[in-house]
Amino acid sequence: MFLPTTREEMKELSWDRLDVIIVTGDTYIDSPYIGAAVIGKVLQAAGYKVGIIAQPDTEGEKDITRLGEPALFWGVTAGSVDSMVANYTALKKRRSKDDFTPGGKNTKRPDRAAIIYSNLIRKYFKNTAPIVLGGIEASLRRIAHYDYWDDKIRRALLFDAKADILVYGMGEKSVLKLAGNLKTGKDWKDIRGICYISPHSREEYIILPSYQEVKGDKKKFISMFHTFYLNNDPLTAKGLCQQQDSRYLIQNPPSHPLVQKELDKVHDLLYEREVHPYYRKDGKVKALETIKFSITTHRGCYGECNFCSISVHQGRVIQGRSEKSILREAKILTKLGDFKGYILDVGGPTANMYGIECQKKLKSGSCTDKRCLYPQICPSLKINHKKQMEILNKIRRIEGVKKVFVSSGIRYDMLLSDQKYGERYLRELVKYHISGQLKIAPEHTENNVLEKMGKPSQGYLKRFRDKFLQINKEQKKKQFLTYYLIAAHPGCRGEDMYRLKEYTSKELKLNPEQVQIFTPTPSTYSTLMYYTEIDPFSGKAIYAEKNLKKKEKQKMIVIEKKNMPR
Repeated sequence: MFLPTTREEMKELSWDRLDVIIVTGDTYIDSPYIGAAVIGKVLQAAGYKVGIIAQPDTEGEKDITRLGEPALFWGVTAGSVDSMVANYTALKKRRSKDDFTPGGKNTKRPDRAAIIYSNLIRKYFKNTAPIVLGGIEASLRRIAHYDYWDDKIRRALLFDAKADILVYGMGEKSVLKLAGNLKTGKDWKDIRGICYISPHSREEYIILPSYQEVKGDKKKFISMFHTFYLNNDPLTAKGLCQQQDSRYLIQNPPSHPLVQKELDKVHDLLYEREVHPYYRKDGKVKALETIKFSITTHRGCYGECNFCSISVHQGRVIQGRSEKSILREAKILTKLGDFKGYILDVGGPTANMYGIECQKKLKSGSCTDKRCLYPQICPSLKINHKKQMEILNKIRRIEGVKKVFVSSGIRYDMLLSDQKYGERYLRELVKYHISGQLKIAPEHTENNVLEKMGKPSQGYLKRFRDKFLQINKEQKKKQFLTYYLIAAHPGCRGEDMYRLKEYTSKELKLNPEQVQIFTPTPSTYSTLMYYTEIDPFSGKAIYAEKNLKKKEKQKMIVIEKKNMPR
């Protein structure tokens, strides 16, 4: 069933008052892909009465008051995307479309949605239940951070939103514990995976440079970020404190990732896999087209690309579902009325990380002095694609399934390093799991830029492409690769884009079209480089293109059919 969105729905359930009300910047899609729906269903399964207010009108009280006041807490999220990323391009132009809004027009999600929604609640409910922030906007803005749209260091989100608690990362465990403690009146300040404001620091926690210090000193900001980043692993992380004004942000150590049984339980909950009727009347929701017939096999990523926030938000540990749970979901999809036989994606942040993890990391935590995949793949990571091939094989044999696609992208360096199953996995992708094209994300071709991105060197791309074309030729298929590339990343100049253009033309025989301009988002190393113009790993100066027209030119160098003048 859907979580209630109106008083009428509450009455049908014989609920006079809700325990938790979730306010979200997305429309309400009841799907395991949507964080607000997942948290709501997890709480409901634990016995709590939960309702959702999606994309409330911020100009009045009608929407925000329609479910009354919760007994335990308000859950506030900007949605599946940071609201500033959702609303603006890398060139700071307002986006006209929003895939998470009925009708597709970008008119429902306010800028800095977590702040706006918190203020809206406080405007109409004085001395209300605690306001708890969550989702990716809250998670990545939980400490002092650089904001690209204001071009300055902003305070931790809790202070600007005037909320009470912030849940960071994948919040199922933290939220359940918090709800239980609030219900029974127990102290909640030691719950893992949360932040809160305190008049005092905590003696046993690491003291970060203060907001005032990092605001005025880029080297202190770098030092702060290193400490913040290194304390994201649940097995090794210490708690953190950061003074913001006369008070302190307190960040407890991260919540432990869900074990397989727990993750299965989350995905085995009954989701409607549809937009709630209250919102469906306003038009189609484009995001549903992608996620309705897709399956998440795992969460987390140890790729640690410097421009990506997944490692900070979802964690560096791969949390995989069981075969039984994945197959159960696939069978559910075949029973949906509008299922046409096609499962559009089976994967996660990186599809071919399913079933592959470092045993040393699982026991002792992530290494502090090296990464799993960069600059080379660590020998401790035993890469074996057998589990992925087995699950894909079993899904495509389910009655009613015509085709199973892998659309969420793969790490081709991992595939190439798997001497036993890598080529066989690629052959199966080519034969069964590609719809004419396979998406890969080299991001660039020049090693000096790839090094700043934390991506594998150029040689891997050419080797993978050649192998892909060879297998397609053998199987008499005409399929191709789609390359995702980034322009204007820190360390990238115009001449690097000319070299990229030349390489893709001569070596890859293509004119790239999927080129995006780097967007500095909170809590990534690439954003740290962009703001400070310093390589945080070497301490040396780094070039960062900040002129909007020159950023656009870097992109145009690549996508123009004819060569642009240097």
